[in-house]
Amino acid sequence: MTRRLLAALVTVLLLAGCSTGTGAPGSSGSPSGATPQRGGTITYGRAAAVTSFDLNNEITANNAFAIDKVFEPLVSFDTTGKIIPWLAEKYTVSPDLLTYTFILRPELQFSDGSPVTAADAKFSLERHLKVQGPLPLEAPIASITAEDEHTLTIVLKSPYTPFLSELSGFSNGIFPADFGGRSEKDFFASPIGTGPWVVQSWDPSGDTTFTANTHYWQTGKPYAQNLVFKVVADDTQRIQQLQAGQLSAIEDVAPATISQLQASQNVTVSELGSWAVEQVFFNTQNPYFADRHVRRAVAYALDREGITQATTFGAAETVHTLIPPTIQYSADVQALDNDQAAARTELAASAYPDGFSATLLIASGDSARTQEAQIIQAALKPLNIDVKIEAIELNAFRERFKAFNYDFMINSGQSDAPDPNGLITFQADPDGFSHSFWTHYTNPKVTRLMREGRVTADGADREKIYAEIQQILADDVPYIPLYNPKNVVASLASVHDLTPRINGSVLFQDVWLQQ
Repeated sequence: MTRRLLAALVTVLLLAGCSTGTGAPGSSGSPSGATPQRGGTITYGRAAAVTSFDLNNEITANNAFAIDKVFEPLVSFDTTGKIIPWLAEKYTVSPDLLTYTFILRPELQFSDGSPVTAADAKFSLERHLKVQGPLPLEAPIASITAEDEHTLTIVLKSPYTPFLSELSGFSNGIFPADFGGRSEKDFFASPIGTGPWVVQSWDPSGDTTFTANTHYWQTGKPYAQNLVFKVVADDTQRIQQLQAGQLSAIEDVAPATISQLQASQNVTVSELGSWAVEQVFFNTQNPYFADRHVRRAVAYALDREGITQATTFGAAETVHTLIPPTIQYSADVQALDNDQAAARTELAASAYPDGFSATLLIASGDSARTQEAQIIQAALKPLNIDVKIEAIELNAFRERFKAFNYDFMINSGQSDAPDPNGLITFQADPDGFSHSFWTHYTNPKVTRLMREGRVTADGADREKIYAEIQQILADDVPYIPLYNPKNVVASLASVHDLTPRINGSVLFQDVWLQQ
């Protein structure tokens, strides 16, 4: 790492940080040029219920994409992943890359009308440092200081390249100091933030209703009066309820139905790239999948391009690494793929040359993953690996793999921020919250390189580090990346300007309903 390269990084960051635009990340203006109408209720079909608004202790999409309606960070990202000002109207970085100064937007208010100050931001970030949680602040923060009501200074002990990217995630949202005088439990049961929406009611096993934040800093937004997250676990039922007009819009559109929906005059389909990668994950505490040769045999047995085409109908791109092409430093690795002879050779070299039986865990209600599981089951049969498919409800699925109570599973890796460090840390840090995405995979060289990547300035040296990490992961195969899907949402034609964000969320402040 050199100061010259780091200084170049500062220049890029400063250029990104000088904008004061207030357009929503991932939003677009009305294509027809029509004037947005106010009022109405957006009913959004989702796969799982919101179970918590504690932004520092959550990570799954059912909660993260509700939390970001209520809480907002100092900086955010646009549709390409570029860092942009958000609650901070501007920021600067010192020449030694140790001091970050954020200037809050003037007259910024919480949803209860109270002013947002630098002291609130200090409290929020320090609470995150204390809690850490599944998406901890990894940066080596020496101090956080509220210089005055609108100026926050964060000093690092040493340079940390992904710091702004880290801050842009939903887990670094700002809330009132001392929880507004309430207990943590009471506060997160009825949270106050700066986001476009306020929690009106929510059932941890059912639906959540938001109402518009009348104190939102983007003047005149949101346009709708209410937003309802309606739980419809099965993807086919979500589509049926959309077509019947029972839902305004739906998330996670099944790939097989995209063309059908696009052909409907009553439905609008919106697509954007994603930071997600569909993957097969191995529990390396399982004796079969602790064997590197077994994991390599499974990888060789799968035809990733065939799986992508059969299950996504062109709504995804086949990949061989966990960093998707939409994130910087995604590498062109030498992957183990679609070679039955090599698969047999690897299995013969394992402790289980005659095969074995294992259970592939998936979440129910997802037609694409059901098909993926069936293809994997068939692909491993010639190796005498007998695969039983177990499909269980989504929340139960999450509890199972987090308890390491699975053999192997199909899941997706989703970055919450635009820097590659996020995915690498979550999926390859054995000491982190997720224990390498609940695979328990560990490789000392990967761990060392991961730490180097955090402190190396953007450029050729950092690119080389992440390329090496990705190649080691491709060789060790703790997971098998399959494809990078698009973020696809569908809505009734009467719903305007609903577009997904690159992280899979939709903020809804720009959405309006044709009355």
